[in-house]
Amino acid sequence: MAKTKTAFFCQQCGYESPKWTGKCPSCGTWNSLVEEVIQRDDKTKAEEIVWDEEDYKENKKAHKIEDVVHVQEVRLLTPDEELNRVLGGGIVPGSVVLVAGEPGIGKSTLLLQCALNWKNLTILYVSGEESAQQIKLRADRLGIKNSNLYLLTATDTNTLFQEAKKVRPQLLIVDSIQTLESPYVESGAGSVSQVRECAAELQRFAKATNIPVCIIGHITKEGSIAGPKVLEHIVDAVLQFEGDRHYAYRILRTLKNRFGSTSELGIYEMVTEGMRAVTNPSEILLSQHEESLSGIAIASTMEGLRPLMIEVQALVTQAVYGTPQRTVSGFDLRRLQLLLAVLEKRGGFHFGAKDVFVNIAGGLKIEDPSIELGVVCALLSSYEDKALPSNICLVGEIGLSGEIRAVNRIDQRIAEADKLGMDVIFIPKANSKGITKKNYKIEIKTVNKVEDVYKLLF
Repeated sequence: MAKTKTAFFCQQCGYESPKWTGKCPSCGTWNSLVEEVIQRDDKTKAEEIVWDEEDYKENKKAHKIEDVVHVQEVRLLTPDEELNRVLGGGIVPGSVVLVAGEPGIGKSTLLLQCALNWKNLTILYVSGEESAQQIKLRADRLGIKNSNLYLLTATDTNTLFQEAKKVRPQLLIVDSIQTLESPYVESGAGSVSQVRECAAELQRFAKATNIPVCIIGHITKEGSIAGPKVLEHIVDAVLQFEGDRHYAYRILRTLKNRFGSTSELGIYEMVTEGMRAVTNPSEILLSQHEESLSGIAIASTMEGLRPLMIEVQALVTQAVYGTPQRTVSGFDLRRLQLLLAVLEKRGGFHFGAKDVFVNIAGGLKIEDPSIELGVVCALLSSYEDKALPSNICLVGEIGLSGEIRAVNRIDQRIAEADKLGMDVIFIPKANSKGITKKNYKIEIKTVNKVEDVYKLLF
């Protein structure tokens, strides 16, 4: 009988302590240490349950790096092009992918939809949150059938691995890591030690069997991934779903990817039939107005490696109360205050007695500084109550002296505006030398200061 060992774990950061303390030495949270029973000597038994056959055994010998033969990995291309883009070209065999997001954002729907569409692959879908009947109801709502998809409703890792040995899946989906329990850790599901142990067992299973594993994870109310930080270190890729549940659009970002770029993203639309990939998001982010309205400007931004045309809306009104309001949605409030100070100082526009409201249409949150020229022009349009032409696009970062600074990937931004039928694009003068392609149909105008844009547009 193995000797039982107890330790205290912080439920916020996962810090392990041999004794209880009122304050966590790592993150400083009070009363977060909880005693958990661990049987470390029995951990090796988990490996015997999973891969005790010859084809499941790992090669534990050390090799010289010169003797290692590099074999080109053949990625598994999913039926979802947006998911392939985010993963860097598909799923790598033997990799562990963590998909996290808020409740109801569409994590389970996306992976179930992908599994149902992947008809030439044997897939095991393990759910600890829903029954088989509930998953079948969602599959019927999606309207897709797949005879190679197996469902398992279990929370015990031993049951999971035993069924995986019987089914021999080519892809394993776990929903979710916070519901799994390992029999070798005597603590509740979702605790720091359980999440760490279950993730480690799934990681060993994936590396030994070369079967890719997709894990669904929860997030905390602060927006970080629930569980210990080691969960993100163990997995090979971390994908996070973002978006407001009041809007139909979702963004799938890459936070970590050992086999690809972390600057890619996928955009989805939640519809009745599931998650629909949005191939041209710029068209849905630009509202079509029958008449020209003041306070609206089209700006170009980069989300990862993908250029997007977004609509910036601004409203400038006379302040009713003593202190003017500054309200933003999808943009940095401090950056807006800086832009207003630049317009006040360099341009002579009196925003000090005005209420200012700025909104990024579509519910997006943009951190790219290249939309600042669009924000400034939207503010000036509302200030002067003059509508901007709907066929112009604006790109540029605003400096403290009112100059328009250069931005990156100018060719991709111009090409996206040209594809959407824009007639004119304003770019920083410093970017004029970086344009490689010269045969654009769109007219390119270079500007150096905010005053130049104001003279051309107003």
